[in-house]
Amino acid sequence: MISWINGELVELWQINQKFFVLINCQGLGYEIQILESFFLKLKTNQISNKEITLWLKHIKKEDSDLLFGFTSKDQKNFFIEILSIRGVGSQIGMGILNKFSISEVINAIKTQNKKLICTVPGVGQKMSDRIILELKNKFKSEIQFEDKKVNDKFEIKDPETNKMIEDLQLTLQSLNYKNKEIKSILPIIYKEVDLPVQKDNKLSFENLLKLAMNYLDKDSSNLAR
Repeated sequence: MISWINGELVELWQINQKFFVLINCQGLGYEIQILESFFLKLKTNQISNKEITLWLKHIKKEDSDLLFGFTSKDQKNFFIEILSIRGVGSQIGMGILNKFSISEVINAIKTQNKKLICTVPGVGQKMSDRIILELKNKFKSEIQFEDKKVNDKFEIKDPETNKMIEDLQLTLQSLNYKNKEIKSILPIIYKEVDLPVQKDNKLSFENLLKLAMNYLDKDSSNLAR
């Protein structure tokens, strides 16, 4: 099973309301459907020859293999939960995440806002009822909304920095640091690279990663004593 991918962005394109990237990973080209918000960031910033990391959900069909990519593990987990609902396919799942943030969907389910869910293309009244009913009891026990918990501690207004923080979490996870440790140092990292101070010095992902690893390794060495 493919959990996530890190590779060079080769191309991006749109077909109707579907958004795609082509990623070169060790000489293989992976065609991945992504969310509109990430697509627009890539397109707006005109990012090319840039390494990106995506959490993947692989769906195998009789006539095709489909890859769906997300910038956070929470998005991927939520997408999987949606697919577990009878009658809900991958495009409706992507449609929900294209239209709303995870926190907005959680709030709609908690308040049973069926009209909001019905605004997603392909979702009617019956399907809206089913989505709310089946997901209502799953959020607390099965889905961890780490992004929401982190954002409760500090707010990142700059979209470019926000993306770097997301990439930082994925990279640290791939280096086998624990989620609990990562989440604990993120507010500290962000305060240390306060944007008004950093306007003249361009913030780089490499510096951010080095700073985070210094904190994490320092904490580990203190525990070992």
